[in-house]
Amino acid sequence: MSIFPSPSPGSGSGSPPPPPTSAPPPTEAPPQYYAAPPQYYAPPPAASGSGKIWALFAAIVLLIGANVYLYMQLDAVKKDLVKASDLAQNRLDKLEESTSLTTRTNRKTADELKEQLERARRQANAAAGEAKEEALKKVDETKAELEAAQERDKQQLTSDISQVRQSADTANTKVAQVDTAVTGVKSDVAQTRSELEKTVAELKRATGELDGHSVMIATNEKELKALQALGERNYIQFTVPKQKAPQKVGDIGILLKRADPKKNRYTIELTADDKTVEKKDRGVNEPLQFMTSKAKQPYELVVNEVKKDTIVGYLAVPKVLNTRN
Repeated sequence: MSIFPSPSPGSGSGSPPPPPTSAPPPTEAPPQYYAAPPQYYAPPPAASGSGKIWALFAAIVLLIGANVYLYMQLDAVKKDLVKASDLAQNRLDKLEESTSLTTRTNRKTADELKEQLERARRQANAAAGEAKEEALKKVDETKAELEAAQERDKQQLTSDISQVRQSADTANTKVAQVDTAVTGVKSDVAQTRSELEKTVAELKRATGELDGHSVMIATNEKELKALQALGERNYIQFTVPKQKAPQKVGDIGILLKRADPKKNRYTIELTADDKTVEKKDRGVNEPLQFMTSKAKQPYELVVNEVKKDTIVGYLAVPKVLNTRN
């Protein structure tokens, strides 16, 4: 039997049928024998870039905070150096006072020795013979003692001044070293910020299986450190071998059922809130999202490497943990 409706009588003669004198009665439409067109689903909206901008802003704020902390440390060091310089200046002032006192004492001693010298000379002039020679010898000894005392005082004063100058030079050297270190720290901070921004820009994105939004994932150690620097989640790295009992990772359990390193595919069982769900035939760098009673946001599990009977990856846990309504 044909699926098409039967032609009207007289259609085989090739001439059109005569027009009806009146409108024919309405008849039911012939059945249609064709497949319904496929239903069109609009693609999910593209993820907004505001999340990435806020993440970069948070990273820059953290770097600025580190810079402020370093400046505070520099200010404290400079204050300590100023205190050390003031202490050295106080020592120098005390040394000048001591030197002045020593000079006055030496001057007094010199005056006394001069008086003794004058007395000796007078005695020498008054004495004769051996008495005169003895007096002259006494004069020479007194003169030698005076010169030796003056030389000792001069050497002591020179040594003290040299020590004070050396202390001041050391303080200036420390200030120069601190300034050099701060310049190096500024350069390191700028380089670290540039590398962080570059790594964040290179992070791969994947569509979450729960909310359908684009999420950033790390495929290596460098990218994982960049995610940790953003501070949006806590990241727990794991290496799970194939065994009979689930391995504890954070507050969930992971049991490896199958690992295919040639195809980079794996099958695991996730246990959370005393419930176990199988994630079958998943690929590397594919984010697995699942909810727990401890957070309003989904957990994210990413396997970066599939080895023989072993998987390696990380678990991203939301920062805010509370009971879902």
